[in-house]
Amino acid sequence: MKRLVVIVVVALAAAASASAAPLPGADAPNLSSVLFPQLLVPPAQPQQLSFDQLLPIWQGAGQAYGVPWSVLAAINKVESGFGQNMGPSSAGAIGWMQFMPDTWARWGTDANGDGVADPWNAEDAIYSAARYLAATGGASDIAGAVFAYNHAQWYVDEVLQLAQQYDTGGTAFATTLDTARQQLDQSRQAVLEANGRLLGAEAVLAKLAGREDRLLTTAQKAPGFSNRLAAQKAATLLDYRVQAAESEVDARRVELQTAQDGLSAARDQTAGTAFAPGAGAVLGSPTYSGGYVFPVAGGPGLVHVGHTHHDYPAADIAAPEGSQLYALANGTVTGAWPVGNGNCGIGFTIATVDGLTWTYCHLSYLEPAVAAGVALTAGQPVGLVGHTGHADGPHLHLQLQPATGYPQDEPWFQSFAGTAFTWLDSVQTNAAQDPVFAVEGADPGTTETGSTRGLDSASAPGPVVYFTASGA
Repeated sequence: MKRLVVIVVVALAAAASASAAPLPGADAPNLSSVLFPQLLVPPAQPQQLSFDQLLPIWQGAGQAYGVPWSVLAAINKVESGFGQNMGPSSAGAIGWMQFMPDTWARWGTDANGDGVADPWNAEDAIYSAARYLAATGGASDIAGAVFAYNHAQWYVDEVLQLAQQYDTGGTAFATTLDTARQQLDQSRQAVLEANGRLLGAEAVLAKLAGREDRLLTTAQKAPGFSNRLAAQKAATLLDYRVQAAESEVDARRVELQTAQDGLSAARDQTAGTAFAPGAGAVLGSPTYSGGYVFPVAGGPGLVHVGHTHHDYPAADIAAPEGSQLYALANGTVTGAWPVGNGNCGIGFTIATVDGLTWTYCHLSYLEPAVAAGVALTAGQPVGLVGHTGHADGPHLHLQLQPATGYPQDEPWFQSFAGTAFTWLDSVQTNAAQDPVFAVEGADPGTTETGSTRGLDSASAPGPVVYFTASGA
């Protein structure tokens, strides 16, 4: 539930047990409330329950309010990962079922009879969700009720697909899905961390090797025997540190290879589960549309895009650090920089079969298979989301090369809205008659008015085009 309002939480008077006090009906919201602002803060020790422990709560709540228990389970999974991520969210949603505080004030239910309607208690939160679904027509139109819970069609689709899986697979499916997610998450994190350690070790080695080279040059060119001898001695001593740094780099490369092998094995082991309806977003599987794949995994609940970029045509696709990245179409890699290159950081450029060339920037890790001259297929893993180079937070910077238009304007990109990502803003329109950006040439201008702007990937290999804001 996405509407952010003034914080208010309800505590309902109740008898000593749930059986002694009937559950409130779904025909009307709570009439009165007692404010307990402290309930907005997660408890020091959040309640942890397994699927089997949650199952009778979902079933009891579903039976009490006439809604499918499996839908409650699916909402619980999508909203908080069965209590693993209870917020508060960036929008202010809280608890097991991620209610907004004002909605909780109206529909919060003391299901366990302890006198308080507590969003951090699984029983209270699940019964409250069932009550809200019933109030919005869940008994006769569960899809409409789920849409009322979160006004997004992608959310409805994901919840109902997962609900179908829980209906037919129950605990077995839930266990398989969670195991697969944990395998992939842990494997991606291991690769991300190992690659970071390798890059750090390589940076240390490069610095030491550079100092050694300068000392050796001094030893050859310094005037006077004593000066040359001192430089040679310093270079010799430094060489021990260079050798140690080389050994460290070798060890980190072995560590990264082990992590890469683990990620490959996890992908193989979870491939079957990833094809189950509703499982794709949970496992970070590629999303296809025609001949294209959206480059960032995670689904519209985690991946967000604005219609415009801060200073020139590009798409900043925000997603959690370490999210899986995919090749957006069949194509050939024209350049790759796995250790980072200027403002772009770690990234690569791919010439796709539609005749366009695309640049990916700010990755935390680039797959070894992504190298110049290599052919990639749509949906092939290419790396992980990061914020290397000039980046404020984790996201994929995606741009055409040269950046003569917004990726967001491409029909294939727009086709993924609501299925692979969520727009951060409403559709942007430009009142000017002329294009917002005009190509100025290869050399950036320096004038105060109409000055040109360099691309984030200007330090990356390949041609660079500069722009001026001609229509603003």
